[in-house]
Amino acid sequence: MGAPQDEALLDELIRRRLDEILPQRIEQKLAELKASKTPSMTIIATKGTLDWAYPPFILASTAAALGWEVSMFFTFYGLGLLRKDISDLKVSPLGNPGMPMKMPFGPEWFKGINWNIPNAVQAVVPGFETMATTLMKQTIHNKGVAGIPELRAACIEGGVNLIGCQMTVDLFGFTRDDFIPEVKDYVGAATFLPMARDADVSLFI
Repeated sequence: MGAPQDEALLDELIRRRLDEILPQRIEQKLAELKASKTPSMTIIATKGTLDWAYPPFILASTAAALGWEVSMFFTFYGLGLLRKDISDLKVSPLGNPGMPMKMPFGPEWFKGINWNIPNAVQAVVPGFETMATTLMKQTIHNKGVAGIPELRAACIEGGVNLIGCQMTVDLFGFTRDDFIPEVKDYVGAATFLPMARDADVSLFI
């Protein structure tokens, strides 16, 4: 009778000890795996204006500089950001109430004024979009902010995967020769969505 009781007691002691040790070891192992995993991010870029080109390229180049794995999917008007020549990107202030117009020249008090131009004025003044683009580019230059070509080059240098939407290429009548050679691939949504699903961070811009 003593032997079975001793074995039962021993089994109970072992079980209790395992209950104490295993959770700690599992948590430690999970923490090690999390620390060793390379973060990943996917970005869907859908807009092709000068102001909307900044967020995806800034986020992608910054993440790449931090050592993240980054993939950018350019679709619809965002596909234009992969063209060889992007010097003609423009700001579209019409219908953009969140965009204050500040002058990049003159005294500080003058440059600090928000010029909230009514849409009705923007729509009828010839060349207003061109003027707004010129002012925006001058402000970018004055503040020492990198241009879109420089940010795109930083993404390429950092190993960001630039992916074009094949449906958009076909829809707008582009050919692959229209785009920079660094574009990794041209795929559809069905190919990109699993990448977004598995990423740690996924953004739609």
